[in-house]
Amino acid sequence: MNSTSNSDFFNPLRLVWLALALCAAPAWAQFKVDVTGVGMTQLPIAIAPFRGEDLAPQKSAAIVLADLERSGQFRGVDSAGLSLDESSRPDMSNVRQRNADALLAGSVQRLADGRYEVRARLWDTVKGQERGDYKESVNAADLRLSAHRLADWVYEKLTGEKGVFATRIAYITKAANRYTLWVADSDGENAQSALASAEPIISPSWSPKGNQLAYVSFESRKPVIYVHELASGKRRVLANFKGSNSAPAWAPDGRSLIATLSRDGGSQLYQIDANGGEAKRLTQSTGIDTEPAYSPDGSQIYFVSDRGGSPQIYRMPSAGGAAQRVTFSGSYNISPALSPDGRWLAYVTRVAGQFKLQVMELASGQASAITETTADERPSFAPNSKLIVYATALQGREALMTSTLDGKIKARLAGKGGDIREPNWGPFR
Repeated sequence: MNSTSNSDFFNPLRLVWLALALCAAPAWAQFKVDVTGVGMTQLPIAIAPFRGEDLAPQKSAAIVLADLERSGQFRGVDSAGLSLDESSRPDMSNVRQRNADALLAGSVQRLADGRYEVRARLWDTVKGQERGDYKESVNAADLRLSAHRLADWVYEKLTGEKGVFATRIAYITKAANRYTLWVADSDGENAQSALASAEPIISPSWSPKGNQLAYVSFESRKPVIYVHELASGKRRVLANFKGSNSAPAWAPDGRSLIATLSRDGGSQLYQIDANGGEAKRLTQSTGIDTEPAYSPDGSQIYFVSDRGGSPQIYRMPSAGGAAQRVTFSGSYNISPALSPDGRWLAYVTRVAGQFKLQVMELASGQASAITETTADERPSFAPNSKLIVYATALQGREALMTSTLDGKIKARLAGKGGDIREPNWGPFR
């Protein structure tokens, strides 16, 4: 699906078909999360089935465990026979015999008003100490989100860093002749349609506050950039200049976006106010400049250009100016994504016709491939910089994947019969 010459990579219509593949089943089909790999250091944790969750719409304990395992920081251990809740006094020796360093137990209870109360308690089984209590009351529709928030709480208690399980991802599907932009939980579940169209939709990009998505739609028979308010469903045209309007990326302060426009001939980078209006040209190259991405502090813009003869990643000051080449290994490097902590650059390289996800440490310039697949595309970092979501092909079908930065732990989030593409990981809620 990625077989193409260097010269036609920048063709907008080719990008549409590169980014979207035909779904063989409804795009709303439930996802199966398949976690593979072994990390160097994974904290073993036992999570007992929550009391009362059999009567609830969601199985909180299983969701929490899947979240933690997908992070690459945790390894679930056998919890068979553990009959506990948050008020229990666990037999620590029994739990330690299972080689568990931590224990989580809890309950889910339906309240008189129809809501559900989720309670949990976390123990350090090595020290024999409680690590804290969790309590939340939610509507039935938010039980899955509550489980993600509980997983975030456990993650932060045990690692000291923020979890990303309650965040969201955006991605695109094509089913028959229908394109759909979806917003889903970080595990791919609970997908909600933000937009459906008979014409292609590409390049979703989250606003810094997570309340808006910018994307490109071809409903006007040409690429036009829209900004979509998720809460209300309202949207507006951001860029509909002469020629192609593509590849929107938000500035970290949310006040502007950068995009690729061909309004003045060629494809160059322009800055556009988030409320619309005239576009300010930032690049003046004789090549094609596209796929912009801001550095976390907003001072730099990374982008792809063929100004040197083949697609490579460059960076320049966010106000424009001289560009410096960033990638030197390989003759075809595209789709830059910056980690929110500013330490890492993810991108896709083509080697011998294979497209593989790379991660570069920006301080040293050292890059390494972290996947075994050969059709990787569109990486995007989790807001805590610990995971990357990307699209690829497995067993002849497109799939959505997450990976740790070292590539040791991967999770496949694949529709039962559908193909999903163009993922973009949203910010902390």
